[in-house]
Amino acid sequence: MIILKSPREIEEMKRANQIVADCHREVAKMIGPGITTQEINDFVARHITKLGGKQFTKGYNGFPAETCASVNDVVAHGFPSNRPLQNGDLLKLDIVAEADGWFGDSCWCYAVGQVSPEAEKLMRVTKECLELGIAQALPGNRLGDVTSVIQKHAEANGYAVVRDLLGHGIGRSLHEEPNYEHIGVAGKGIRLKEGMVFTIEPMINEGTFRIAIDDDGWTARTADGKWSAQYEHTIALMADGPLILTAQ
Repeated sequence: MIILKSPREIEEMKRANQIVADCHREVAKMIGPGITTQEINDFVARHITKLGGKQFTKGYNGFPAETCASVNDVVAHGFPSNRPLQNGDLLKLDIVAEADGWFGDSCWCYAVGQVSPEAEKLMRVTKECLELGIAQALPGNRLGDVTSVIQKHAEANGYAVVRDLLGHGIGRSLHEEPNYEHIGVAGKGIRLKEGMVFTIEPMINEGTFRIAIDDDGWTARTADGKWSAQYEHTIALMADGPLILTAQ
């Protein structure tokens, strides 16, 4: 069941989502060769608490850290580590926070130092996929209107959209309905309604859309070892269009 939120509830959700956004704003200042994802993770854990929020990820189904830190061919759910980031790496940092009983969720892709033209293009197209999807998140549209523009733009640029990791509703739980792939057909799928709150989080791969899970049960990598990028916002559907709750 999809849980529609009232304007008051959406207003209440802003705090958790802006805690996440503020974490990303601060992390962006830290990213560079030599820093470790564990150092970034520990900063985020402290910053969420400083802002009056609660971390959620650590301990969730056994996940060991406060953030998901995914580098290069790791698509999602990477564990923070003490390996220094290298010039040219791509870091996807997924942050979740809880505040006032509501959740916020956003992943952002960061270039570490000077990245290759190929990595720059992958990042740009992935961010464009997110923006195109958000533009279609309008009451009265179908979910397929959102996902089809993401798929078309990615594939037109020679990339593939991950199928096995999903966008999701969000509210007083991190994962609510709808759960959906970022591929589809325009005019198909559930009707979007005012009051829906969900993530749009395309994961775009240079090669195959297929992924493989490491022995740790979490780390999702591209099946062919090529690189992946992701950008994610939590959005609320208002009468006049999408409101980006995690806007930075």
